[in-house]
Amino acid sequence: MDNKFRFEDLNVYQEALRFVDSIYSLTSKWPKDEIFGLTNQFRRASVSIALNIAEGTSRTKRNFRHFLDLSKGSCFECAAILSIPRSRKYINQEDFDSHYDWVNKLARMISKLKTSLRITNNE
Repeated sequence: MDNKFRFEDLNVYQEALRFVDSIYSLTSKWPKDEIFGLTNQFRRASVSIALNIAEGTSRTKRNFRHFLDLSKGSCFECAAILSIPRSRKYINQEDFDSHYDWVNKLARMISKLKTSLRITNNE
């Protein structure tokens, strides 16, 4: 498959996909009464990280930066969500720490990508 989209080669996008897979696996063990609440919200927030990176690559640099802001916002949402399943004992401290560190790493990667996008007057 030679025709790839630009975002597919971005390390931050690939890392975001791995994070999504981990969140789906983690939340699959949660109580079924959370499926339309916390589970759904956490999955959607994690997916949003990757999707905003992907969609942003189809835009101008200025708009891409905006989509990276949205993606980073989803990282913050995931970090906040993690506190709830920890307090409800859906996840242990080790799972909390590893996923919190992971989403923090993603937020830093997104910030670095955004910084690398220099904008000229006509972009």
